[in-house]
Amino acid sequence: MRTVLGCSVALGALAAPAAAQDITSANAPAEEKDAQIIVTGSRIKQDPNNSALPLTIIKIEDLSREGISSAEQAIMYLSSNGNGADNLASNTDVISTAAANRGANGASFANLRGQGASSTLVLLNGRRVAAHGLSGAAVDVNQIPFAALDRIEVLKDGASAIYGTDAVGGVINYITKKNYQGIGLQGFADMTEHGGGNIYRASATAGYGDLSTQNFNVMAAVAYNWTKPLRGDQRSFVDLFQYDRALAPETRGSPFGTIVPLAGTIIPSAGTAPFMPGSTTQRVDAINVLNLPGREGCNVTEGQDAYDWQAWNIPNYRYACAFDSARSAYLQQQQNTLTYYGRATAQLGSHEFAMEITGSDAEAHKVYSEIQLTPNTTTQNYTFRRIVGVNETVYDMVYDRLLAVFPTLGARGTPLAYRWRCMECGPREVESKTNTLRMGVSAEGPLFAGWDYRTGFSFAQSRSRSVVGGGFYYTTKLMAALNTGVINPFLLPGQTQSAAALALLEGASARGEQIYRGRYEVMQVDASTSGALFALPGGDAQLAMGVDFRREEYSFNGNLTTVYAAPTDNGNNVAAVHREIKSAYAELLLPIHSMLELSAAGRIDDYSQIGSTFNPKFTAKFRPADWLMFRGSYNTSFRAPSFNMLYNNRTATAYTGSALVDPATCPSLVPTTTGPCARVAGAFQISGGNPDLQPETARQASVGVVFQPNRNVSLSVDWWMVNRKNTLQIFSLNELMRYYTSLTDRFIRNGSGVITAFDQSWANAGESQTQGLEISARAGTEALGGKIAFGLDGTYLLRKKDRVVSGVAYENKLGVFSLSGDLGIRWKHSAFITYSTEDWSLSLSNIYRSGYKNRVLPGVTAGVAVRSDVVYDTKPYSIFNLSASYTGIKGFKLTAGIKNVLDTDPPFAISYDDNTGGGSSWEPRVADPRGRAFTLQAEVKF
Repeated sequence: MRTVLGCSVALGALAAPAAAQDITSANAPAEEKDAQIIVTGSRIKQDPNNSALPLTIIKIEDLSREGISSAEQAIMYLSSNGNGADNLASNTDVISTAAANRGANGASFANLRGQGASSTLVLLNGRRVAAHGLSGAAVDVNQIPFAALDRIEVLKDGASAIYGTDAVGGVINYITKKNYQGIGLQGFADMTEHGGGNIYRASATAGYGDLSTQNFNVMAAVAYNWTKPLRGDQRSFVDLFQYDRALAPETRGSPFGTIVPLAGTIIPSAGTAPFMPGSTTQRVDAINVLNLPGREGCNVTEGQDAYDWQAWNIPNYRYACAFDSARSAYLQQQQNTLTYYGRATAQLGSHEFAMEITGSDAEAHKVYSEIQLTPNTTTQNYTFRRIVGVNETVYDMVYDRLLAVFPTLGARGTPLAYRWRCMECGPREVESKTNTLRMGVSAEGPLFAGWDYRTGFSFAQSRSRSVVGGGFYYTTKLMAALNTGVINPFLLPGQTQSAAALALLEGASARGEQIYRGRYEVMQVDASTSGALFALPGGDAQLAMGVDFRREEYSFNGNLTTVYAAPTDNGNNVAAVHREIKSAYAELLLPIHSMLELSAAGRIDDYSQIGSTFNPKFTAKFRPADWLMFRGSYNTSFRAPSFNMLYNNRTATAYTGSALVDPATCPSLVPTTTGPCARVAGAFQISGGNPDLQPETARQASVGVVFQPNRNVSLSVDWWMVNRKNTLQIFSLNELMRYYTSLTDRFIRNGSGVITAFDQSWANAGESQTQGLEISARAGTEALGGKIAFGLDGTYLLRKKDRVVSGVAYENKLGVFSLSGDLGIRWKHSAFITYSTEDWSLSLSNIYRSGYKNRVLPGVTAGVAVRSDVVYDTKPYSIFNLSASYTGIKGFKLTAGIKNVLDTDPPFAISYDDNTGGGSSWEPRVADPRGRAFTLQAEVKF
């Protein structure tokens, strides 16, 4: 980061506010010092140190000093970035709604101001890159050629008036080197103390030619990243069975099968289930014979323990066993990524021409819990029947145990229906490959009388493909194998499956089956011009005008083959749909006085299928003294619906949970076994697109002050707000329940009025309001024979609330847990202190995230589960990083560091989602699961 306040080393230091201080440094190109340049968020050249734009500039050499080796890591530590499931540690568990989550396989996204990944615009050298091939909505930052970067510019403001769609939360512009000379090699290692999750990187950069003296430069960069997996069972804080804290998994699919109701079996229905011993009212319809009175107990099988019926307030499950699925999942996905970049730049007089090509090849390996088998009478019609000579010993063992407690059960030989976690099937694996390519040409230079031009053409593409690895099976083959009776779902301690059973499972394996393939392409042609209009007391009034044409194309092929419990997106086949966007914009800068500057901008975007939208922006800057500046802005912005939102086919997935009721008959939403609040069973969840969607819109404003008494001290505070309307969303099952009166059309019923499906297709429906303060402070001085610098960047949320439909009350999301989306943490900061000399640099940094209201399970709320250590408020997450760099040998740099010096575990938090079976006992949107790690980086240039 270019700053005179000392070499900053924490990411808080790296995020230097351009308008708060001098951003130049000794290693900045001479032509950039104190010069007017094009910065992110404007087409008019201006001094970034004297701009009204809330712009942050991050230098790559400072990132590397902190052991940050990828775009994903850099974004995660920005205090202005939100807390969504946007990183490789958040996208590791069960894939729930396939259409919404298929981009989770190996992808990482930016999420400025918590507005969502698809509401943050990502640029490379000022132009768009392709969205991820599977999601078609947001840019995977893992494709950015990190080795070729010179800096990252982060605009924390809406910018649809300049860039169009997606620039709601802000803009991140990755800017590459363009005059690199020599050869540079770099090696990096990031190794955890407790094993698992290591990260390695090797890169090479070469360049020849000097633009200033030879009028040309060519350069190339290549890098390879290895991100090793981190398993849940490698960290002790991953534990879903925490009785005293009232945390337990809500699943009856355990490694030792649990008997459940099914027509034609020993328990034909929940209403005919046996009564609990000693009761004539309480039935039990989930029975694991290990958990019956006087038996071994559920925990004799690894990963299994008693179902906590009190925590979930489901007394009819008191004899069930449950399974800790979190310890089977990867906490950090395994991923190998190759990125490459090439650029050729030539100067002809004052005109500059460039050609560039960049691309990436990424392979991701996602692993999560073993499949849970749940029977029904249609597609999953399996039972355990007594077959003499095959399994009668096993059947009789289970039956005799049942009969000893429930003597009214049916006759011996009646089939048993069971839910089962198939441990022999192995963890579920999804292997994804993503290839990106971007090519472009550009030209810029003077026109006449102080006017200049910029024009360019680019083409970008992202292709992705996912196949299943181990742990997935063809449904029909798996059901047939189970019905042979050879596979034993009731293994006692010390027992194993027979060779014949393992052969049946192998014969049903779907390993290598493609579950989806996607392709996203964007072609862009743009041209703009800017220059002076007339003189004003504060300087020349300036005008910029531009036009932009884009063609976006998307295709997606789902897999119609039925693979059990796989996120196959059956039926979502989108065949090469495309749209064209024609845009024009203008920007006017008026320096009214040496102290006062105003600007206005506006852009119109015309989409071939959703119509036109116009978005203005106004800014003001008042600088009554050199050391004091006030700034403010107002703008509107928008997000266009993605191709998936518009064109995905409607698909149905069976609902297998037990927490839903019919809100028409049960306003309390508290489920019971029978009666008007009986649990919904046999229903489906319908997902899909909506061709009538319109853009999501937002109104935004900010007001800030910058205080800089001298070159070594600066402080900036900016208040901002983002109010969104017609938000593009999918209703969660909980939201459908809570807002039933406004969403009755989302409940599909049969002729008898019974719920048969929940419609969770895309909609324009809700609104959200977010407000916050962004604070940045810097101070530096010369002391002890070197330079000492301090810095802090923090975000304090003042408001975060939304409502799923207009007309209902807003729901507070500030400082409270949410199952999905952005977690509204009230305060987060990155701070640093550094000491540097000519050859050495030492730094200590702190990353802080405040706590929030924890999720509390329904049994605690109802007073049924009274526990000694219920955590109502999560603890803050705070870690310290230490690093040292040596540059005393010309052309050589060595950096060593310790991440998470105190080896702080993530705070306890209930992130478990009973609707999907995913989640854990910590929050990946907040914390890093790796623990203490040691980094070493060597760089050589010649």
